[in-house]
Amino acid sequence: MRKSIATVSVSGTLTEKLEAIAAAGFDGVEVFENDLVACPLPPEEIRLRADDLGLGIDMYQPLRDFEAVPDDVLKGNLRRAEYTFELMNRLGADTLLVCSNVSPDALPDDELAAAQLRLLAERAAGHGIRVAYEALAWGRHVSEYLHAWRIVRTADHPALGVCLDSFHILSRGSDPIGIEAIPGEKVFFLQLADAPRLAMDVLQWSRHYRCFPGQGGFDVTGLVRHVLATGYAGPLSLEVFNDVFRQSDARRTALDAMRSLIALEEALTPDGVPPVVPSGFAFAELATEGSAELSGILSALGFARTGTHRTKPVELWEQGGARVLLNAAPAESADEEPALVAIGLETPDPAASVKRAGKLLAPVLPRERAPRDAPLDAIAAPDGTALFFCRTGHADHPDWTADFPRAEPVPEGDVTGIDHVALTQPWQHFDEASLFYRGVLGLRPQESLEVADPYGLLRSRAMAGGGTRLVVNIARTVARQASRQHVAFAVRDLRALARRLRADHPGLLLPIPANYYDNLEARYGADPEIRELGLLYDRDEEGEFLHLYTVTAGRVFFELVQRIGGYDGYGAANAAVRLAVQHAERS
Repeated sequence: MRKSIATVSVSGTLTEKLEAIAAAGFDGVEVFENDLVACPLPPEEIRLRADDLGLGIDMYQPLRDFEAVPDDVLKGNLRRAEYTFELMNRLGADTLLVCSNVSPDALPDDELAAAQLRLLAERAAGHGIRVAYEALAWGRHVSEYLHAWRIVRTADHPALGVCLDSFHILSRGSDPIGIEAIPGEKVFFLQLADAPRLAMDVLQWSRHYRCFPGQGGFDVTGLVRHVLATGYAGPLSLEVFNDVFRQSDARRTALDAMRSLIALEEALTPDGVPPVVPSGFAFAELATEGSAELSGILSALGFARTGTHRTKPVELWEQGGARVLLNAAPAESADEEPALVAIGLETPDPAASVKRAGKLLAPVLPRERAPRDAPLDAIAAPDGTALFFCRTGHADHPDWTADFPRAEPVPEGDVTGIDHVALTQPWQHFDEASLFYRGVLGLRPQESLEVADPYGLLRSRAMAGGGTRLVVNIARTVARQASRQHVAFAVRDLRALARRLRADHPGLLLPIPANYYDNLEARYGADPEIRELGLLYDRDEEGEFLHLYTVTAGRVFFELVQRIGGYDGYGAANAAVRLAVQHAERS
């Protein structure tokens, strides 16, 4: 289907927006009135620029507070409308969005609204323009899409139809099944936006927190199915008001927007190819900057250096099914600290994983490799972490571990594998990351959480599927710990491991305040061993969770976790304690 986006959805001047939108591969745009009014170029020049970029101007918007008004107000509204029609002819736009009235002048009179919209449509038709009437979720008298349709049906003019907006429909909890009662030829336009589920005023929700389909909690795909069932054949158009997007790079935002529509269109296709969900982690790669600190921590945890890369300064450290690569290659920046730079993902079909990533506009990373090196493909995650697609130990695919001739056997210790990896995102990439991991890898996002940091707020969202768990974090804080990343190892018996580590490696584990254990005992009852061993504890109706953390090396620390029963969370209740202690550690 034709793909469009409102210029309000990306940052920049109108010309910068058009260039970014075209570069992302869109077919058309909705030109937002404020963008045009603030532009120094005349409408004819904007039309030529859009045409040169291969963009059609699918809609001009919005004409506000028009219908159901007293006669004296109507005169001024018609004057505004005539100006708008002439401007649209100069701009080359043939569809005008009219929002339901929010003015105190509006009267609760559907017959009057229909008569005045019919008059507007009659005048619009004289200019070759159609009018798409939209029910704003906070409209003074018209706030439901079926109410708007009844008014349009009463007006009964061929140049008047409805504009359906997923946010206005779903934010009010309206059932989208009613859309199928509207004839497809009367659905003039479809605007799409997702949003996190928030308990707040709908106007503020709309103006600041919309996001692209797949980034929030609405069933946008289901709504679009109902619209297509009417026979609608117009554009899928994004209209997103978002404070973060307004400050972010326009080209990157436009690419993310296009990714959302590609994923949405794929979900609407009966024979659409599903994502190749990774089955787990092949490895986590850490840049060491020549520091021996990370290798010392891994050694204390029971890992052994089992091999070194044939041609690169990279070591393979293993224990059980957990593999960590320590890369001592010089960093691009002199002030870099040890950091998590790459993740290997186990997938049953690496080629299909790469193909899907390319389809969803994920950047494929160029790689320099020696002739005998395993040909692994990598893509860039939103935070810049490289994601490698692996099939470790399978005869029908090159095994990356062959690049590390083993000098030592793999120890079978307390650690059994990588439980999850936590990646810190730049603040403006949080929603992008949610869509990326859902669309490219097929991971299921959980609700985002906010955790108090001593000097800010940490926002976190877990993504899981196929045995792979990722946590994406952003932190609005002045503390340096905002950029920390960590790898969590699954452990058979965390109590036994904690006892050994405290005896043999004092100072390795993050100290937990006594106040935490006092509070824990008040909530769950006494378990002296948890306090004695410095463990953290959480539980839900499915099971229990024991975990602890190491001290930080550079930007990296390790978590050791034991899941008991069916517990599937991440100990989020303890995150504030961990953040406070890490800040004190850094200080």
